[in-house]
Amino acid sequence: MHENDRHRVILSAVQDRSLVTVIDLCSLTGASEATIRRDINTLDEQKRLRRVRGGAEAIASKPFVGLAGRPFSINETMHIAEKQAIAAAAVEMCDDGEPIIINGGTTTFQMVHPLASRRVQVFTNSFPIAEHLLKNTQNTVMLSGGIIYREQNIILSPFDNDVTRNFYAKRMFMGAQGIGPLGLMEQDPLLIQAEQKLIGQAEELIVLVDSSKFENRSSLVLCPLERIDTIITDDGIDDRTAAMLEAADVSLTVVPIGAAQKDGVAS
Repeated sequence: MHENDRHRVILSAVQDRSLVTVIDLCSLTGASEATIRRDINTLDEQKRLRRVRGGAEAIASKPFVGLAGRPFSINETMHIAEKQAIAAAAVEMCDDGEPIIINGGTTTFQMVHPLASRRVQVFTNSFPIAEHLLKNTQNTVMLSGGIIYREQNIILSPFDNDVTRNFYAKRMFMGAQGIGPLGLMEQDPLLIQAEQKLIGQAEELIVLVDSSKFENRSSLVLCPLERIDTIITDDGIDDRTAAMLEAADVSLTVVPIGAAQKDGVAS
């Protein structure tokens, strides 16, 4: 495909989805990653799009207001080894037959693979999680109702009287944008509103985060550290952070990540 044609395809895709990855654009154009990155740099210099980590985004915002934060397609390429190990440890906490909540996210999504050997009742607001469990496991799946946010692949409801209030869970598994002394943090008010409802339906709150999340901060606090029962993370967590969690009486599970695995992770 000629350069001008590739540029037209790239700009069309960016306007359609707001943010697209390099991999997506390679698939659309048939070009190599190196070529697509050069095209993105050129179009960024021409101020026709904005280059971002792993892809490109539109300069002009779309009329539909989405959620703050990176799309699922970008986040799922980051810290893969850590997420898989953390998710496997989370599934070890699940007993056959019990009801659980799995909140949408790229770390919690990795739970679907080890869950193939279990039979639990799963309530989720994540399309990818629900779809995979339905197609590849014997687990019972229930989806929440509400508005579909395509980029994050989740369903959120602004209403109090939705199906969420009718589901009880032994445990809720969720990720977070960041964690600090004040608690779990997220970027979007609607996301916080929906997640607080889910948290209220579970006896135990299990947070799945790779160690990089302890360095992230946001202006919105989802819940205090004291509400968290367990945090599962990788061995990149430092002693100071571990002490902070211990002081808040949060149980900490640290999974080892081999150096060979880390070398192959996109971050």
